[in-house]
Amino acid sequence: MKILLILFFSFSQLLSQHRMAIDDETICNEKFAFAVSETLHTLPINKIITELGKTFIGTPYEANTLEVKETESLIINLRVLDCVSFYENTLALARCIKQKKYSFEEYKKELQLIRYRNGKIDGYSSRLHYTSDYFYNNQEKGILKLVTRDVAPVDIVVKIPMPLDYMTTHRDLYNGLSNNEQFAKMMFFEDILSKRNIYYLPKVELKEFEANILSGDFLGFTTNVKGLDVAHTGIAYRDEDGILKLLHAPNVGERVSITKQSLVDYIKNNSKFTGLIIARAINL
Repeated sequence: MKILLILFFSFSQLLSQHRMAIDDETICNEKFAFAVSETLHTLPINKIITELGKTFIGTPYEANTLEVKETESLIINLRVLDCVSFYENTLALARCIKQKKYSFEEYKKELQLIRYRNGKIDGYSSRLHYTSDYFYNNQEKGILKLVTRDVAPVDIVVKIPMPLDYMTTHRDLYNGLSNNEQFAKMMFFEDILSKRNIYYLPKVELKEFEANILSGDFLGFTTNVKGLDVAHTGIAYRDEDGILKLLHAPNVGERVSITKQSLVDYIKNNSKFTGLIIARAINL
């Protein structure tokens, strides 16, 4: 057993070193080659998301993968992922695959469209930082649909407490907000966001309604942290036995993986999570 464990960890290290040694365009092309070989474009987009998401299993987690430049620009990083960059890269690639657009340039276009408010880069505040804003703006762009109130009845879902102002009340945590103009713009966007009705499915109700969540749905884990909407994100995954789990980039020191426990148990065991916002990719 000890020898097997040593071999397993040695293989994991080699896999990690290999991934860091190759560039993002190569990884992108590998994803597209896999998609072509499996004719993924013939599947509904939620199934493409599921199958493509699984190809990232084993990818190392790294926090704040987009917080690496003083001037806001499109960051491409498929070598290491955080919880947001995992699901958004999966979505961008899946949309390319569904449209049979298998080039690195097309992937970058999709990623920019998804990541930024109305697809335009205009400083730090133009990036969709709050998950509820991310889902809402991508619904406006016809990319996602917020389905929380489809999964559960109106009298079950709950509004997120307002205001949402975590970023500007914790300015020192975000290098991009050291710029006064961007700080003022972020306050403006937070004000708009705080006037919306944003609904979540309480975690105590999840067991009753989890059958309505599809593999490939995007999940935002709402939180009791004041001023914040979502503390974690991932992709819903229903295994061969029909058990709903979570496909995600978990935390520092871990890798993209599928939870061993059910989604119901996963969310129940985290005291900071209050429920789920659920978004579904619109089929192309």
